[in-house]
Amino acid sequence: MHNPAHFEAINYLVVGHLSYDQTPGGPRLGGTAAFSALTARTLGLRVGIVTVWDEELPLASLRTIPIAGEIAAQSTSFENIQTPIGRQQVIHHIAPSLGCEHIPEVWRAAPIVHLGPIAQEVDPSLVEYFPEAHICTTAQGWLRDWDEDGLVFRSDWPEASFVLSNVDATVISIEDVAGDEKRVEEMAEASQILVVTEGADGARIYWGDELRSFPAPQVDEVDSTGAGDIFAAAFFIQLYQTSNPWFAAQFANHLAALSVTHPGLDGIPKPEEIYPGNRSAVEKKLVAPLA
Repeated sequence: MHNPAHFEAINYLVVGHLSYDQTPGGPRLGGTAAFSALTARTLGLRVGIVTVWDEELPLASLRTIPIAGEIAAQSTSFENIQTPIGRQQVIHHIAPSLGCEHIPEVWRAAPIVHLGPIAQEVDPSLVEYFPEAHICTTAQGWLRDWDEDGLVFRSDWPEASFVLSNVDATVISIEDVAGDEKRVEEMAEASQILVVTEGADGARIYWGDELRSFPAPQVDEVDSTGAGDIFAAAFFIQLYQTSNPWFAAQFANHLAALSVTHPGLDGIPKPEEIYPGNRSAVEKKLVAPLA
């Protein structure tokens, strides 16, 4: 049931808009919140989503995940358009912003909090709202803006230092900063852990004074949509479990590579793909420390 009157405790909270993406095959559910929440659920966690959505949004794939927030006139909606000069992204609708008032009281004790804006909708001050949590973010939605026609472009992020210094880990893609290595270095200096994903080339991790690169497994790509969000959820969970970003990166690379071999939300890795023959042992390992 979505938006029930009473919520139970969770151990993975994701805050960010679900989106109604316009694709050549028709509209479909998207957004960091959808891909990351489904990944966390696959990994055995009790997940909750805080978002704003409209009643037309197809939520069948999230039917086992409780959703809090509010109903709005329209969901955030994106469209990716292929042009002779490359892909252009257009935002058609923007749902209202998200703040602490949208978060159920019982969810405020979640040990892992994932702030996942897609269109500047998450209040940056939320990084100070969970003093006991392992707070992580996918910063993509704070790194984009759009013009009056909805054409999306890379933007400044005035709150960058404040957010980055107050979260345990941040994941961005190199596309989020349009390949600007100077900006990556500035973000790394402000971060406790910064992960930069680079598509089929894998990811690099900045942690303290160290930088390490982790190549991705080579697979036949069908659709890369959501791969970065799947990577992020896997990374955040394994980082919480192990306190080892190098191990977390290898694990997250594995899941992201699995995801691109299927389209859209079908790319959420299945338990048997991640842990062949050993699902029950993994569930026990993951869930027990987060209870």
